[in-house]
Amino acid sequence: MKPSTLVRTLLMASSSSKRSVSLTPEQIALSEARKAKRLKQQQEKASLPQNQEQGNVLSRPWLQLEHTRNVDGANRVRIFTWNLLAQCLVRRELFPTSDCLKAAQREHMLYRELVAQEADILCLQEVDRLEKLLPVLEKAGYSYCYASGPRKKHGCLIAFKKDSYQELDTRLVHYDDEEIRSEGSEIARRGSSFRTKNIGHIVALKNKQSDFGLIVATTHLFWHPRYTYERARQAGILKREVVKFRDTLNRGRWPCIISGGEYATNCQFAFQRTLLSDFNFAPDDAAYSLVTGDPLLPSQIDYLKTSQVVHATIDPSVTPDPAKAITQDENEEEADPDRTITNARPAAASDGLLSPTELHDLFASSGPPLKSAYDIGMRNFTESNNAESVPLFGNRVDLQPDRHGAYEPQWTSYTHYWKTVLDYIFVIDSSSRSSVTGLLVPPKTEDLEPGLPRKGVCGSDHVSLSADLLFST
Repeated sequence: MKPSTLVRTLLMASSSSKRSVSLTPEQIALSEARKAKRLKQQQEKASLPQNQEQGNVLSRPWLQLEHTRNVDGANRVRIFTWNLLAQCLVRRELFPTSDCLKAAQREHMLYRELVAQEADILCLQEVDRLEKLLPVLEKAGYSYCYASGPRKKHGCLIAFKKDSYQELDTRLVHYDDEEIRSEGSEIARRGSSFRTKNIGHIVALKNKQSDFGLIVATTHLFWHPRYTYERARQAGILKREVVKFRDTLNRGRWPCIISGGEYATNCQFAFQRTLLSDFNFAPDDAAYSLVTGDPLLPSQIDYLKTSQVVHATIDPSVTPDPAKAITQDENEEEADPDRTITNARPAAASDGLLSPTELHDLFASSGPPLKSAYDIGMRNFTESNNAESVPLFGNRVDLQPDRHGAYEPQWTSYTHYWKTVLDYIFVIDSSSRSSVTGLLVPPKTEDLEPGLPRKGVCGSDHVSLSADLLFST
């Protein structure tokens, strides 16, 4: 038999064999069930808005504070702050329990949560992938102003409803370059312990429908848990520069002149100062006490003193730790997992680091303490309603009753390795008095287990905060 004839014969036999195979009733039923399931999934997917499945997040109610809801002639502002967890910082080893670390898994959750509260002003930290985020903000009716530190792959963004507000001016604060004393060498005048490349981002906004205005600042302070001093220094600088920015506007750089927190010419702007940030310190930290005007506790002073070091980024003569080589990204959050101070030496007097007393003076010299929207709002609500359903920081950490911080959310960052409070909405009143009229209720611990980011819960490792503020004269 010829080879070609043999091939044709084999093919015909194979075809005949295939035709002779018949499915059992059970196999036919299983095949039909699979087809029906696929069809149902396709129909359900087609009936949902685009990307809705990927964008589901935990639903969180608002807490309305009845005793301050109705005030005539006042200005109301909804503020939203959130650390988005920059994609460039995501590492699987940092989030072993997360089920959504890829950008495509997280981004629609982030976008939905950003616009869901319909806030007037958004303050965002760890912002990257601007080519994806900015169109979402524009579609939702926001204008924005973005800034980042030198050679940083992520930054801070302030967005505002473009139909309601207009940007008047901005100020970018480079903490590494700011001085905290007038005498001594350049290094001593800065009094820094670490060149971190962190920034403070400040924007002046005016309401288009009235004479009301806001100065809004957001920041992402140095993350390292052991560098308590450097975080306190940066927070003090930010408060000082926000007030200085207001005072600069008061000297006539704008069409109107500010006086005692107000502009007074043919029109009058009542400017408030609002700081919304990832401060990277907890309510029992020394920096929080300095920000809110509480006296420092002995334990907080001890933490400040042990963190008064000078890193090799300030003094290149520091001998590096062989086990901890200095890297370009050492100041990023994924670095130094041991959470210890390395590549640094104890500070000397010539380095100019501020003593605890001098740190207190840095904060006090720029005006009254900051007020936390959550700490004040939840304190008032709890005392008026005897409420115990909202999870608070004071439920798990014992704070003295005369100190601030117990009524902050129980968690604002919750992952497998770290669970803490790092995010706040702070307000400095001017001539108008601020009241907290509503708060976005923080999630409960069971909602956050086994750690963020988590599908259907939150696309970041941080929890978003939002507050309704009322400013009355």
